[in-house]
Amino acid sequence: MSGSGGGVGSGAGGSPNNTEWRFNQTLRNVQGMLKGRSFPGKVLLTRRSEPLSPPDYSPRFESENDEYEHKEGSQEGEGQAPGNSFDSASAKKSNILSTSSSNSLPDAQGLVSGARATDSARIDKFTKELSRPAVILDNLRELSWSGVPPYMQPNVWRLLLGYAPPNKDRREGVLTRKRLEYVECVSQYYDIPDSERSDEEITMLRQIAVDCPRTVPDVTFFQNPQIQKSLERILYTWAIRHPASGYVQGINDLVTPFLVVFLSEHLEGNMDSWSMDNLSAQDISNIEADCYWCLSKFLDGMQDHYTFAQPGIQRLVFRLKELVRRIDEPVSKHIEEQGLEFLQFAFRWFNCLLIREIPFHLVTRLWDTYLAEGDYLPDFLVYISASFLLTWSDKLQKLDFQEMVMFLQHLPTRTWAHHELEMVLSRAYMWHTMFKSSPSHLAS
Repeated sequence: MSGSGGGVGSGAGGSPNNTEWRFNQTLRNVQGMLKGRSFPGKVLLTRRSEPLSPPDYSPRFESENDEYEHKEGSQEGEGQAPGNSFDSASAKKSNILSTSSSNSLPDAQGLVSGARATDSARIDKFTKELSRPAVILDNLRELSWSGVPPYMQPNVWRLLLGYAPPNKDRREGVLTRKRLEYVECVSQYYDIPDSERSDEEITMLRQIAVDCPRTVPDVTFFQNPQIQKSLERILYTWAIRHPASGYVQGINDLVTPFLVVFLSEHLEGNMDSWSMDNLSAQDISNIEADCYWCLSKFLDGMQDHYTFAQPGIQRLVFRLKELVRRIDEPVSKHIEEQGLEFLQFAFRWFNCLLIREIPFHLVTRLWDTYLAEGDYLPDFLVYISASFLLTWSDKLQKLDFQEMVMFLQHLPTRTWAHHELEMVLSRAYMWHTMFKSSPSHLAS
């Protein structure tokens, strides 16, 4: 996880031991996958003359129950998932980048496969955390960063986003009340004739209706008329209640991970075999409500990504350009020489959070890390995007402007599995750790 967010750190006590393990485990993952090769930009996994300080990943949460009580009573626009702050880890590590031949590196494919999220020891840890009378959110973030067992994702995601309270005794009551509130919002804003809407609201609703069928077009399930109607209700209600941004194309993509995860509580098997006929009207209402509230919590931390001119995204694109220049100067120079602007490809990446760039079956795994990053996700997104782009470092340097544009619009990720995604996340983690104490590479 990023150094500026919680989740890969130690537990509530702030012990550095888990941080050491996570950092060294990631190093072994990357070493095994690269087998002596360098990162783009020649960031070598070789012995350093000085030890690298460990990342400051010891999240410190205020009393989750007290904090939730305060936030729950606030307006929706002010609601935030419990924030992440972090303590300084004091222990120094010695030679943690060593690739001594005496070290036996574990098999990379085994380390980073999708099985990581469902291995029995991890399931036991998740079960232990979720069974507490009050979930310790920093522990849950730490576990979730590397992937959540799919059948636990609904509960874990609701907790990570601050939609469900950590206190188990209060959870059911809070969810029931919030779901009823969503039904009232739909009745007030969506289930009304056009004669009661403003011209702007009519235009916005029509745009949403056009975009819903375009959402994840290569996944048949999302072409279901009932799913598209649910998506329309969620998006329109959210837009009306968030007038600072309203509806922006791309937000429709951001609902889809929530839809899939919360539908999975009610439908079994592969998504291709799901049928909405197996759901009651109450089930559908609850699923929509959970999607709505989780989307609201998620976007609270990146409001200026979707306001006029989307300044938050433009800022991230600029930082990505500077980071790539620092990590892989040959690629950066080639892109500049060819006249390709980062906005031409990276804007969509940040706008849709890479949902359109990877196979959909990997999206919820990626979002486990997103949600574990919490309020500091925008910072880490820059590193994920740099890692994603530089996956094709050698290829890009051989392409001219037009070829690069076509290549970046149709990236060869269709056959990707968990291994490739974990590689992207591992590199992002490594680069953030290496550069987080050298912010000048992001300076203008």
